Amino acid sequence: MQLGGLHHITAITGNASLNVAFYTDILGMRLVKKTVNQDDVSAYHLFYGDETGKPGFDLTFFDWPSAGPNREGAGTVATIALGVNSREALDWWVQRFDSFKVSHEGIQVRNERTVLPFQDPEGQCLELVDAQGQLQSTYWKQSPIPAEMAIQGFYAVTLIERDLEPTASFLTETLGFRQGESYQSEEGNTVSVFETGPGGAGAQVHLDVRPGTRGGRPGIGGVHHVAFRTPDDEEQEQWFQTVSKHTRNISSIIDRFYFHSIYFREPGGVLFEIATDGPGFATDEDLEHLGEQLALPPFLEPHRQEIEENLRPIVPFKLASVR
Repeated sequence: MQLGGLHHITAITGNASLNVAFYTDILGMRLVKKTVNQDDVSAYHLFYGDETGKPGFDLTFFDWPSAGPNREGAGTVATIALGVNSREALDWWVQRFDSFKVSHEGIQVRNERTVLPFQDPEGQCLELVDAQGQLQSTYWKQSPIPAEMAIQGFYAVTLIERDLEPTASFLTETLGFRQGESYQSEEGNTVSVFETGPGGAGAQVHLDVRPGTRGGRPGIGGVHHVAFRTPDDEEQEQWFQTVSKHTRNISSIIDRFYFHSIYFREPGGVLFEIATDGPGFATDEDLEHLGEQLALPPFLEPHRQEIEENLRPIVPFKLASVR
């Protein structure tokens, strides 16, 4: 078995209205599902992706205003990398970020990759990467971003680890990743690259090894968990059996309605998920109207009134350009 790459990455926001404004109006990602955290129905779970909400693109957020700020350190995610299709697109994004006062570090070359690091308004660390045509998505027709400049999906995710070996062994021996090249980070740390499935863009995990670093804690501006793709329930059951042999810290297979999931922590402490590609986000909404209304899985539908009364309304607004 091979995992198909990144399925979704779930981060934490403390301001759902600002979050929607930034990721839709500034980054041009479609809000494909507005639902709730099924384990904490007082919180929104917002999913952003391409026109269809396909796996491999979905950047999602739990709305937890009381979570406190993210504390970067061992056992947390350092950076989410998103792919665009050319160096020209990165140049265009620099101008857009400057126009909307988005914090960024300018275009850089790392390990022969051209990247543009930036942060969202709550300090979430992201970067755009020239994927050189390796990624393809379905363009969101209402996106404010020209199609040739649009984000195409995940490129990679970088985890912070104190020690390479435990997580490297877990990735290769349990999850079937392949260890590739290493490179030096801006801070001089060794970063090791691991690939799964087809490899390349959308199928990479980078381990940024920082010996002696303090432990981190996910919060606002940080990542809650990283999910990987498996095609169907049959392989999900096999993954459950495989991972169970290597760790006791694993959930049962959970029906999330839009996909089926198992959760476990890698040795360094980052929460992983394996999620099925289906059933998908069009299960309960027409493709043309994804994300427009609060969607609830069937087991929560009888509690809709109570849930809606306890959610803070998402107020639509536009972030202003300074140009």
